[in-house]
Parts: sequence; structure tokens; C-alpha cells
Amino acid sequence: MLARFGTRAARPVFQSQARRTISVQSLLHGSPKAQEEGDVQIQQHSRLVARGKYVHGFEVHRVKPSAVDSYKKAAKDYYAAIKDDPELRVKLSGSWEVVVGEQDTFFHILEYENYDGYDKTIAKIRDSDYAKAYQTMIPHLVSRESQLCQEFAFFPTAPPHSEGGIFELRRYQLKAGALLEWELAWRKGIEARRKFVAPVGAWFSQIGRLHQVYHMWQYPDLQTRKETREKAWQLEGWSETVAKTAHFSKFMDSYILEPLPYSPLK
Repeated sequence: MLARFGTRAARPVFQSQARRTISVQSLLHGSPKAQEEGDVQIQQHSRLVARGKYVHGFEVHRVKPSAVDSYKKAAKDYYAAIKDDPELRVKLSGSWEVVVGEQDTFFHILEYENYDGYDKTIAKIRDSDYAKAYQTMIPHLVSRESQLCQEFAFFPTAPPHSEGGIFELRRYQLKAGALLEWELAWRKGIEARRKFVAPVGAWFSQIGRLHQVYHMWQYPDLQTRKETREKAWQLEGWSETVAKTAHFSKFMDSYILEPLPYSPLK
């Protein structure tokens, strides 16, 4: 994302080095100053918490209830085709349908070779038959949105596998300026969850709706999900993690997903 640059009025000479130090600390710790800085703050946090190797595109399609079957066919023709093209600098992490949550909604997560890979992939798709395949999905949609996200450094996306069961995608809308504090609190407690279930991935938004965090888990079924979460609550550190991360969140969503047949993650 492009940062905003501009000139500022000269500051009074009596502002000390200590004042400037406080300003830097504010940028890193989510104060009102950090919220005012906006894009600059996001860039600082991205350097600290991102894995940096890939950019993940989140594509969310809300489909007409009467057109779900037709949409699934059109989506397969598009996403399954681009994932198998070695000339494109993109991989399909997965495609899912929401089964508990916002109905008739589909998530597609694409992995690009950083922003350069995204630019070149999109340019190539626009000049190919893939663009026509994408257009066949449009008549079936109520709305669509996209985001570009990066992985958290400590939580890389799982490689393709076929374990079966369900996926849970959790989405958090953070308070502006709280990303670094959220990540620090969550990272300290996440080992409690790792004892019982392997994470699929975790991402934070950089373009699109900002200050959003996603993480994904896979379970055999909802009953196993329930039991796994109860076990995590019994471990030291997890309740504190939940309390701290909730403090930095404005709202949160949980979606139960089923992978589509062509999804590499399923």
C-alpha cells in the first residue's frame, strides 16, 4: 500500500529528543497518535509482524441463493484453471463455501509471489481467456470484495492437503493502531492451541478493509472443534490471550466452511 507523504510545519525548538522518542513509542503501541498516522503505522507494523514472502488475496463472493449450483461450476472453471497454469505467478490456497455464518458466501484465498507477482498475474489474466471465465461468475453474484493480506511471520499458510472435515475462519476487526499489540498477545498464547490442533494460516489486511486479522483452523467436525477449544481453555496462558486480543478488537466473526472439490486445502 502506498504511504502518504507530505510536509509538516516546523516544530518549536523546545521539543526535546524525549518528545520525539515518545512519538515513536506511540506509533508502535496503538495510541491516538498511531491512529492519526494511519498508513505509516500500517507499514511499520507490517515490517515487524509479516512473513513478507507472499501476498494473499482474499476474494469473497456473495451469491444469489437461486444460483449457487451455477456459481460453483463457474468458479471451478476459473479457479481450478488458474491454479494449474505454471505461467501464472499465483497459487490457489483454497476455495470454501460458508455453511454456518453468512449463507451463500464463498471464500477464495490466492497466494501471489509478493506484489510484483500479483501485478503480473492480474495483467496476464486480463489478456487471456481467464478473463472470460471470470466473467461467467458475475451474473450469479449479489456482491464481491477483495483484500490483499500478508501472513504473520510465526504462522505460515499450510501447504495443500486433504484431511477432510470442516474449516473455521475467524475474522477480527481491530482498533486502528492495535495490530502490533494484538499480534504480540496472540503469539504468546497460541502455543496452547497448537497442542491440540494445527493451524492452517493467519493473515492481516494491507489493502482493502484495513485493521482486519484472519486465522483459520481445520477440524474433523463441530463436536471436535468444541472439545478442542475447551481443552485450550484449561491451559495456562490461553485465557489471558483471549482477554487481551478481545480488548484490541471492535468486532469478530466466525465462519464454518466446507472446501469445494477442487480446493488444494481440503
